[in-house]
Amino acid sequence: MALYFYRAFSREGKKVSGYIDASSIASVKEQLTKQGIFPVSITPAAEEVRGRWWQRLFERGVSVKEKILFTQQLAVLLKAGIPLMQSLELLSEQFTGRLRSILVTVKDDIKGGKSFADSLKKYPRVFSSIYVQLVRAGEAAGNLEVILERLTTYMERQEELRKRVRSALMMPIIQLTVAAFVVGFLMIKVVPQMTETFVKRKMELPWTTGMLLSISQFLQNYYFPVVVIFILIILGFAYWRTTTAGARIIDQLKLKIPIIKYFAQMNAITQFCQTLGMLLESGVHLSESLDIVVKVINNRVLADTLEKARDKIIKQGKIAQYLKQTGIFPPIATYMISTGEESGQLDLMLLTVAKNYEEDLREYADRLTAQLGPILLIVMALVVGFIVLSIAQPMVLMLEQAGAF
Repeated sequence: MALYFYRAFSREGKKVSGYIDASSIASVKEQLTKQGIFPVSITPAAEEVRGRWWQRLFERGVSVKEKILFTQQLAVLLKAGIPLMQSLELLSEQFTGRLRSILVTVKDDIKGGKSFADSLKKYPRVFSSIYVQLVRAGEAAGNLEVILERLTTYMERQEELRKRVRSALMMPIIQLTVAAFVVGFLMIKVVPQMTETFVKRKMELPWTTGMLLSISQFLQNYYFPVVVIFILIILGFAYWRTTTAGARIIDQLKLKIPIIKYFAQMNAITQFCQTLGMLLESGVHLSESLDIVVKVINNRVLADTLEKARDKIIKQGKIAQYLKQTGIFPPIATYMISTGEESGQLDLMLLTVAKNYEEDLREYADRLTAQLGPILLIVMALVVGFIVLSIAQPMVLMLEQAGAF
């Protein structure tokens, strides 16, 4: 049996469309005719949802919000006793775009005998390794709805943490960019007009005003090349960071810059402990869990360090000992993990460590955001103050000369 999409007319002449399960197109025609529906076109569901090539070109991907909503609703439907196939059919009608096409294809694959996990595995950019492995574990244990609930919580926490960290790091960059544009506007448009009088009078200008005028004249004369070079630098950097060598160098720099180092390290600890804890709790084997966890870590340098530790852990089965040797995990974290190993509650202890460091990371991000605001305001005030002072000094001298005369 396969899933087909049809467009047809009813006896009343109304346009109708929908999906139907059948062994062939001829069988679809027969079923529709019995229902008093006259088909115009019948295509396999997988082909229909792909759409035309120009539609796929502009089709947006699956957002994290959509994936969370899908996982949450599927868990609710399965918990209510609705079979997986029927649940997927209901959800495919609710979503649109890329996710809808995936769900229709997944439903068709399951009809063909594939497992839910194997069907999701075909879309690695949408459903990560941890998602697929947890779904596989849920299918094997018969508690898929419970696994999906854990996945929903996991994705929600990861997304919230990502937004917190991103906000803490991006806000200063945005503020500095705005400040740069404001100063650039002052230097190109405002300063030349205000200092024109000083130049005409051939006054002897203070060094601050002279330096300001030199910068202003340079920007006036060469602002277009400066902008072009700036854009080229940004584009070149964006491309370079996608290369293997560039990504590794950036990850190394992240571990040397004080504030960014804290975010990179704590985020790696949180991702490692939370992912590994959830996988072990769901019954995934340790070696498979570690393979997945290493791929989850965003920083390549930290991932390589954990990968070396993974090989030793798989051979000897001692997690805390080799995590301590990485130099990434603080002593209290390795102690708690060691306690979990000895008590047979490693999964629970890993989740506890992840929760603690996740809360620390949130608090640090909030504090950093609160502290950087005033600091950047002071920096902007100093820059603007320098510009105002450089203009005000010759004005005071000019007024003094006028009064003396």
